[in-house]
Amino acid sequence: MNQCVKQEICLEQKNIRAILNKVFVILYFLGIVVLFPSCEIKKEAPLIETSLAKIEIKPKNIKYGIDLDQYRIVKKKIRRGDTFGSILEDNGIDYPEVYNILKSLNNKVSLKRLVTGKSYSLFFSNDSIPTPKAFIYEPQIDSYTIVQLRDSIYGKKVTKPVKIVTKEGNGFIENSLYETMMSSGLNDQLTYYLADVYAWNIDFYRLHKGDRFKVIYTEKFVDDTVSVGIERIKAAIFEHAGKEFYAFEFQPDSLKGIVEYFDEKAKNLRRAFLKAPVKFGPVTSRYNLKRRIAYYGNRIKPHRGTDFAASVGTPILATANGVVVKSSYTRGNGNYVTIKHNNTYSTQYLHMKRRKVKVGEFVTQGQVIGWVGMTGYTSGPHVCYRFWKNGRQVDPFRQKLPDAKPISNELKVNYLNAIVDLKTQLDCISFTYGSTYINSAIAQSNSDIQ
Repeated sequence: MNQCVKQEICLEQKNIRAILNKVFVILYFLGIVVLFPSCEIKKEAPLIETSLAKIEIKPKNIKYGIDLDQYRIVKKKIRRGDTFGSILEDNGIDYPEVYNILKSLNNKVSLKRLVTGKSYSLFFSNDSIPTPKAFIYEPQIDSYTIVQLRDSIYGKKVTKPVKIVTKEGNGFIENSLYETMMSSGLNDQLTYYLADVYAWNIDFYRLHKGDRFKVIYTEKFVDDTVSVGIERIKAAIFEHAGKEFYAFEFQPDSLKGIVEYFDEKAKNLRRAFLKAPVKFGPVTSRYNLKRRIAYYGNRIKPHRGTDFAASVGTPILATANGVVVKSSYTRGNGNYVTIKHNNTYSTQYLHMKRRKVKVGEFVTQGQVIGWVGMTGYTSGPHVCYRFWKNGRQVDPFRQKLPDAKPISNELKVNYLNAIVDLKTQLDCISFTYGSTYINSAIAQSNSDIQ
C-alpha cells in the first residue's frame, strides 16, 4: 500500500472519530439536560415530603403539663379564711357550678384545708369573657394539685420528678459549722448530715477556728434548680484539732439495708455511745466533784453530770441502745429517763419538758426519748446527762468507750476497693480558706519579712 492510500485511510479514521465524538458529546449533553431534571425530581420530592412529615410544632412555654401561652394566669397566695369554693366564686364561677365541681372531684384530691400563705394559680381563657379553666395549688415545693374546672372536670395530685445531682463542697471553720455552710454557699442541711456522720467523733460545739472539711454529697432538685434537700453524704474528710477524720458510706449488711460510715482504714466511725444527747448543745457545766457554788455559800457541791444547754423543745437522744429502767419525775431531777445499756453502762437524762418513753421499752441509739425543758432544780433550759460505769457515776468524756462492731475481713477488701475513686476525688478538692487563715498567713508573712 502506497503512502497516499495510507494517508486517505488515516484521514477517514480521523473523520469517523471526530463524528463519533460529536455524537457522544450531543448525547451526553442531551442526557444531562433530560436526565438531570428527572433525577432532581426523584431525589428532592421524597426529601421534601420526609422533612415535612418530621416537622412538629411544639409549645415552648410548658408547665404543669399546660401550654402557658394559651392562658392568662393569675397567681395569688391563700389568705386566712379562703376556701377552694370561695376562691372559685370570687373569680366568676357561681355556687351551683362550684358544687358540681366539688361533686365531680369526689374526694380525689384534698382541698378542704388550704394553708395560709401557700401559692395557687388560676388559668383563665383568652376569650372576650375570660373564665377560669384550671386551678393549681402548690402547698409544697415538690408537688402540686391540679383541678380542671371546665369540660371534663378532674383533679389530681402530681409529684414532680426529682433529679439527683452529685456535688462537692468544702469549708473553713471561723465560727459555727452552720455559719460556715452559709458563707460557703452550701446547703445548710449539710450541717446536720455532717453532724450525724461524725456524731461519735467530733463535738460540733467545740470546733476550733481553722478546722476545715471537704465533702462529696448528693442533692435532690425539682424543676432543675429548686433544691428539695440533701439525699446523703457519700464521702467526707473533717480536719479537727489537727487530726483528719475520713468518712465513706458503706452498706455492710445488704439485707438490713443500713448504711454506715467507715474511715480510710475500714474502721467504723460509729461508737457504742454518742458524744452528746443533743445534736447541737454546748457543754455549760462538766462533771466536777469539786465544784463550788456561790448560791450555797461557795460550798463544794459535786456535779456528777454533764450539762448541755439547748432551747426548750430540743429533742433528747438516747446515746446508745438499751432498755428504759426509769421514766419518772422527782422534785430535783424534774422529768427524767434512765436507760440500762448492758451490765456495765447506764445513762440518765434530767430536766425534760416531757418524756417520750416508758419503763421496759427498748430504745436504739439516736432515738428521741424526750425534749429539753426546765423541770426540777434548774436555772435554765438544758439536759443534765449522767453516766454510770459498773454502778459508779463517772465523767463520760474521760472513758474509753467501746467501738461498734467492726467490718468483717471479707467485706473489708470490698470496702477498700470501693473507696479508691472516692478518696482520690475527695483529696483533689481544693480548700477555700477563710479570712482567719488568710489574715494569719499575712501576719506570719509580715513577721518573716521583718
